[in-house]
Amino acid sequence: MQSFVASKLIYSQYGEPSKVLQKVEEKLDQLKRNEVLIKMLAAPVNPADINTIQGTYAVKPKLPAVGGNEGVGEVIRIGNDVKKFSLGDRVVPLVNALGTWRSHLIVTEKSILKVPKELGLVEAATITVNPATAYRMLRDFATLKENDVIIQNGANSACGQYVAQLCKAWGLVSVNIVRNRPNINELKTYLTDLGASYVLTEEELRQTNLFKSEATAIPRPKLALNCVGGRCATELMRQLAPGGTMVTYGGMSREPVTIATSALIFKDIKVVGYWMTRWSSINADSPQRFQMYEELIELMKDGKLCGPAFQFIDFDDFQTAIQNTLSAKGMAGRKYILQFK
Repeated sequence: MQSFVASKLIYSQYGEPSKVLQKVEEKLDQLKRNEVLIKMLAAPVNPADINTIQGTYAVKPKLPAVGGNEGVGEVIRIGNDVKKFSLGDRVVPLVNALGTWRSHLIVTEKSILKVPKELGLVEAATITVNPATAYRMLRDFATLKENDVIIQNGANSACGQYVAQLCKAWGLVSVNIVRNRPNINELKTYLTDLGASYVLTEEELRQTNLFKSEATAIPRPKLALNCVGGRCATELMRQLAPGGTMVTYGGMSREPVTIATSALIFKDIKVVGYWMTRWSSINADSPQRFQMYEELIELMKDGKLCGPAFQFIDFDDFQTAIQNTLSAKGMAGRKYILQFK
């Protein structure tokens, strides 16, 4: 096999990415019979990737580690016993913390999933975290039928954008909450064009008659999706229908989720958490996992599901992608994606 020298971003200790992340080169080993050599095409920088490097995330890879959890690559070499993949196939990782911030990597064929070449680069590179999270939260925590209502905060996040699109594709009504900002009307238009039924600021939600006025009334939500916490989560819970469920999958405000005793006793509200990494680990080989990816891919191919707002950044300029992700503080609604030459 032709030898390859790969570039990768590694960290040997936990800390701020600007201080601990280094770009180094390594000569790749010869392929084993069940292994695949992948040339990376694109890999996003997710907030969880930053937290992992900082040592504050639940997943702590053995050090030294390569950053990155998602991405899409092209198969350029295969071992003699590999049957599922061919040269030129596009693939995404199926295992957590694979280390996708590198130009090339060698994996076993069980570690990757083939995706169609007609799938957009952004959609393919980001399919395993945010769209999958949105899909599972809408499927697993409430029995939803057409015209049922869900409410979510952080609606401009990558996951929030997928929630709005899936709701539209499945005939659900979505109430989408965002923080106020100077370009709020532009953001509302963007989310509405994606498929959001209603878009409100946090302040507007506290005063809304959306669930009360005879002229505009819609049923109260059966499901609330919370990635913010604090007062915003409390407000989502207040809007839920009796027997409704609030799923917390993030805590961008770094404020705790406070639950009113009355909501538990008199409204029978259920409060649960969700972590995509745990679900994927438990369901690594389950039919439900692969059925989910098939359905997401079909929706993407049909144009009913598109990737988040994004910006490609050259791999050599990785610090810009890191700093932009660090400084966004939940307001940008844009995914920064490393692109490999």
